[in-house]
Order: sequence, then structure tokens, then C-alpha cells
Amino acid sequence: MNEYGDEYDIVFRASSALLDGGFRPAELGVVDGRIARIADAGAMLKGREEVDVADGVLLPGLVDTHVHVNEPGRTEWEGFASATAAAAAGGVTTLVDMPLNSIPPTTSVEALETKRAVAAAKARIDVGFWGGAVPENLGSLRPLHDAGVFGFKAFLAPSGVDEFGHLDTGQLNRALDELAGFGGLLLVHAEDPSVLEASGNDGGRDYAAFVASRPDAAEQTAIEHVIDGVRRTGARAHILHLSSAAALPAIRAAKAEGLPLTVETCPHYLTLAEERIPDGATQFKCCPPIRDDANRDALWDALLDGTIDLVVTDHSPSTADLKFAGDGDFGVAWGGIAGLQLGLPAVWTEARARGIRLERVVGWMSSAPARFAGFDGKGGIRVGGDADLVHFDPEAVFTVDAASLLHRNPVSAYDGRELAGVVRATWLRGSAVSGDGAPQGRLLTR
Repeated sequence: MNEYGDEYDIVFRASSALLDGGFRPAELGVVDGRIARIADAGAMLKGREEVDVADGVLLPGLVDTHVHVNEPGRTEWEGFASATAAAAAGGVTTLVDMPLNSIPPTTSVEALETKRAVAAAKARIDVGFWGGAVPENLGSLRPLHDAGVFGFKAFLAPSGVDEFGHLDTGQLNRALDELAGFGGLLLVHAEDPSVLEASGNDGGRDYAAFVASRPDAAEQTAIEHVIDGVRRTGARAHILHLSSAAALPAIRAAKAEGLPLTVETCPHYLTLAEERIPDGATQFKCCPPIRDDANRDALWDALLDGTIDLVVTDHSPSTADLKFAGDGDFGVAWGGIAGLQLGLPAVWTEARARGIRLERVVGWMSSAPARFAGFDGKGGIRVGGDADLVHFDPEAVFTVDAASLLHRNPVSAYDGRELAGVVRATWLRGSAVSGDGAPQGRLLTR
């Protein structure tokens, strides 16, 4: 008899489980949704339910801290039902929703409660929420913080939707001053509008012209403003979706200085490259843009040396009509990559080709974002943690069919691409998650 009685609620037996940074055979005993014991293979733990993961590997659930669910207000773009189903199919067991492009955006306590009420009945995985920092709510961010948002997102250039305005440099510093007063976190879409304005063009189908309209200098300049503000105030800041490797020297210097700065990049910046994006292929449009091969190599180097802290999807979907608006005109089509279901296989495919081990990938996509958001029970297989688990076959290969994905709209930059790594099953607190099963996710607060 163990300390929990004769049986655990569930026992997982895995021929290869990711534990303490390495893979080994193990058995897990789960009680009340948490991992109560980790034993060597052959311990023969007893469970009222028993799951054998004999092929592939058992991973901790991924944590995606950059997802645009868009509900309420633009639910035709995505929504909590479809987003959380797609997330689970991709091995994600926890996501944090961005404050836009929902209507209303999450810039007040009332808007947060509206979003939480909608999500509560639909979430198949655990969901937390970011607040937004916009010109209208500066000076009143503390109530959202106290209501449980994990931090505040700000744009330094136009966001693309009228209801979520961007901060100029003075307002950026006001936000950092305010957040420093209560230990809040600012997440920054870092592109400088003056650089974008000077680099603008008439759009069109030429992808290289689109990249030129959002040059490296836009990210470099904006990130330097953020670093200056962090140095002055001591506030914590996070650089969202880093695209430009040209900003890495300033980021490295800031981190060496000890400034509280973290950085993310995204699967599309690590796996796709400008040289292979056809003209008119607006499914690849995102802001900041996907840049060239050399830039991609430098982002991988920055992940490996710790300059970039984590990898999250920036799942930013829209309807097909918006994504392909303008018949291939990059100046007209909506910008955003819908990648929530495909993040793990996309990154693993590229990592494997570069000789990078799966445990590093899982660290960037599970434990690092869990630490970043402050999820104590997430991001690893450990005693006392949530039994958020993924059965992943790293050797299986599949071809992406956008129409078969669980995203609401059949649009994908990965459509037709061959990827390695298949998620066979996902469990949230020990319970299997399926796209058509009952919602079982919890709403998380800071």
C-alpha cells in the first residue's frame, strides 16, 4: 500500500519520459490531477486507470504564452473552443490569451471579466490572460493586475485594430514607471513607427518589398527604447516575437548588465525563410516579418546561448478572406501566422535537422514559458506538479493539410510542408483531452 492507498487515480508507464532534463523509462502515479510519485520502470504502481506509452516519448505539456484567441468580438477568427482544441492537438496544455484582437480588448477589469465568462464554458485546456497597456488606461493598470492578469501587452507601432492603440516613447516610459511601482510586467511589440513610416511602400505581391517595409532597424530602435526604459525604472519587460537578429547585440548587452529583460521568438521565424516565400503568398505575412536564412541561423544561435529565453507561437489567426485579401497584396492582407497546433513539430523538425536534442526544444516551449508566466505546477514532469502530459512520437512524419487542422479557419503557412513529430495524445491533470470532448480547462490567475 502506498501513502495514497492501494491505488493511484491514474498510472502512466512510459518507455521514455522527459525527467530532470533527460529521457528514461518511468512510472507516474497521479492523484487528484497532480503527480504524486515518479518511480523507476518496473515498480508496478497500481492505478484505477493505467496508461502505457510504449512508443514515442512522454513529455510535459507545452505552455504557450502568446495566443490571440479573439473571442468575444472576432470569434469568426478563432474562439476559445477551437483554439483550445487545436492547442491540445499540438501538445499545448496551458495558454495565455493576448488582450487583442477581441472586442472589447482586455484593457479593463470589466473587459477581463467578459472574456473570462466566455472562456469558462469552452476551454479544453488551462487558460490565463494578459492585460493590455494602451494610452487610455495608463495610470490605472493596477486594478487589472490585482484582478489576476499575468502582465500587460503594449504596441509601440499601430496594432492593426483601432480599439487597441499604441504607445509612443513617452507613454512607454509612463507604463514602465507605473508597472515598476507594483512589480508588473510589460510585454512589448517592438517596432518603431518612425522607422516604419520612413520605410513604407505601396505594398504589392513582392515579398522582399514587404520585408523592406519593416526593416531590422524598426525592431532595433524600438528594443533600444525598451532597454533604456527598463534601465531607468527597473521594471520588468519582455520582447515579443523577436524577428530581427540585428537586435541581439543590444539584448545581450542588456542581459549582461543584469536588466530584467526576457525575449521570445516564434516557430515561423525559426523554420521559415524569406528566400523560400513566394511572391503573393500572404499566408506568410506577419509583423515583424519572416527574414532571411542568415537571420534565422542567428536566432537559433541566440536560443542556444540563452539570449532568447523561450519559443511561443504568436498564434494570430483571421478568416481566409482577410488573410488572402488583396489577391496576394502584402499591403492589404491581414498579418499573422496561425500556428498553435503545429508549433512543436515545426520547431522539432528544424531542431532535429540542426542536431539539437528534443529536450532543448521542450525546455524552450514548456519549462521556460512556464517560468516566465509564473506557473509553478506547469512546465515539467515532477512530483507535486500538474499531470499535464503529452505522448509525442518524434520519429513520425506527416504532411500538413490546413483543412484538417482544428484551427477555426483553414489557413496555414505550413500547408503542404512535411514535418516530423506527431502528438498522439494529450492529458490535462491526468484526463485525456480531445477536440470533441467536454471542456475541462481552468481559468488561471497570477
